[in-house]
Amino acid sequence: MPSPRPVLALVHGWGMNARVFDVLVGLLASDFEVRALDLPGHGGRENAADNTLQGWADDLAQQLPDKTTLLGWSLGGQVAMRAALDHPHKVARLVLLASTPKFVAAEDWTHGMAAADLAEFGEALLADPQATLLRFLSLQTRGMAGQKSLLQDLRLSLLAAPVARSEALSGGLAILRDTDLRDKLPRLTQPTLVLHGALDTLTLPAAGAWLAETLPNVRHIEFARAAHAPHLSHAEDVAAAIGRFAHA
Repeated sequence: MPSPRPVLALVHGWGMNARVFDVLVGLLASDFEVRALDLPGHGGRENAADNTLQGWADDLAQQLPDKTTLLGWSLGGQVAMRAALDHPHKVARLVLLASTPKFVAAEDWTHGMAAADLAEFGEALLADPQATLLRFLSLQTRGMAGQKSLLQDLRLSLLAAPVARSEALSGGLAILRDTDLRDKLPRLTQPTLVLHGALDTLTLPAAGAWLAETLPNVRHIEFARAAHAPHLSHAEDVAAAIGRFAHA
């Protein structure tokens, strides 16, 4: 029997797992049928045969009922955008949380991480995966008040499920390195909510502003004191924004 509540699916970022949404799930459970999903090779899932953006987007779409409200955080936002473009009947509304159409900077894109820095991450990942993941968590909270507590929350989420498989970690970094959705996003017509932290040093606030200027049907909220994980640092504000957007 179909649920009387709309389905809200949540997709995490690189190296994390669905447990990072535990607080948000609790806040939204009365209004939605919330499904926190793991990317391939994350949270105990097997690796995908195709560790590409397309492969992960197709895998995601297979798990969604029609007319889902889909939230993607960081890398999960890129997967969500690709799924919404290729499987529009599955995605009725889209929430992009601290995400970007292009993670790596280029001559015509100053709103990203330097390619050399991402390559360094890849080399460190091969040498010491756990230390690299923990370093990545610290970047997500940089510059925030209460950074120590928020970082501990992220670490607990990371440790609450099996660590991501090495093939998935490498595949995710390749997706971050290679993905550029800028020319495709004018075709993304689903109502979209862009949520970003003004202190985000991984997916820069300017990337969120670019999404807000480019997407055809969009709302944009920037949280002045949030960094890369607004769903943890400002969970109640994020939940309220999602509720207003989904029921508008």
